[in-house]
Amino acid sequence: MKKKGITTEKRMSLQLYLALFLYSVAGIALTMLVQLLFPKFDSSILTWLYWRIDVFFILYLIIGYLWIFHDYWKKPWGYLDEVVSATQTIYEQNDRVVSLPEPLKELENQLNQIKLSVLLSKQAAEQAEDKKNEIIMYLAHDIRTPLTTVIGYLSLLHEAPDLPEKQKEKYVKVALDKADRLEKLINELFEITKYNAHTVVLKKEKVDLSCLLAQVIDEIYPTLSANGNTAVFTAEDDLSVKGDPEKLARVFGNLLRNAAAYSYPQTEISVSAKRTEQDIQIRFVNHGKTIALEQLDRIFEKFSRLDEARLSDTGGAGLGLSIAEEIVHLHGGVITASSENETISFVVTLPVSS
Repeated sequence: MKKKGITTEKRMSLQLYLALFLYSVAGIALTMLVQLLFPKFDSSILTWLYWRIDVFFILYLIIGYLWIFHDYWKKPWGYLDEVVSATQTIYEQNDRVVSLPEPLKELENQLNQIKLSVLLSKQAAEQAEDKKNEIIMYLAHDIRTPLTTVIGYLSLLHEAPDLPEKQKEKYVKVALDKADRLEKLINELFEITKYNAHTVVLKKEKVDLSCLLAQVIDEIYPTLSANGNTAVFTAEDDLSVKGDPEKLARVFGNLLRNAAAYSYPQTEISVSAKRTEQDIQIRFVNHGKTIALEQLDRIFEKFSRLDEARLSDTGGAGLGLSIAEEIVHLHGGVITASSENETISFVVTLPVSS
């Protein structure tokens, strides 16, 4: 649909007609003034001019019209030169704005919007490049740490075959644990790659969230009890959604493990679920160090982990929450995080099953 309004062509036509009209009126008024004043003076020159006023009027019109038409004929070419210059301004990496004459103000606004889009795209590309480099650095750190440990203990076993059996068993166990962690990191990386490539297909069915949450809590109970944490679960009746039970269990499991990892020892983790008019909300609340706002804003980003977790050699690659967010979005829901007064809350909102 074309945008309604006066086009540049119509605007210039109106200006041309107006200029011709005003020029003609000025000529007629001047002719009438001459015809009125010249007879009052006794001068042969004025008398000669008076009797040839029609000729001068015609010459006035011809010269004026030629000048006006020539001026308006040149304007489009001048506008074209300014537009060409403006297109060069668009790709300049500075804050210089495009400036065009009044008839081209609409085009000026569009070109400035294009330049803003170009600048924002370049900025986004630079940020993406920085983020990619950051991800590579984090991934290299997370993979290198367990890999170095595995290589170290296997080297000890290879170089000292006469080690006592208990020592060998200890070294093998440590190497196996680190290898398991390395496998987990790589699996998480492949999984988030599949979500980004939109190759994940949900197998939806009717899911009872109360039963699913209770099952997930039971499965993660050993992780919770390792630091003396407990989980308290409360849920309303009839909390059913249309979703993929395996992937929703992954979401809830990731959130519970995250809560266990960042909870103070001997504290309670609260899990609750309730229905609203349009959706179902599942809330996970734990007590731990308050997360800074700048970290909270990036908590669902890939490879995002709190500083103390990043420096440790335990835990995942920082993809758990990112994977959880991708799964929730595939279900048409949202996931949010908040933290204040040493309390961290995650809320998963899923649409009510139709």
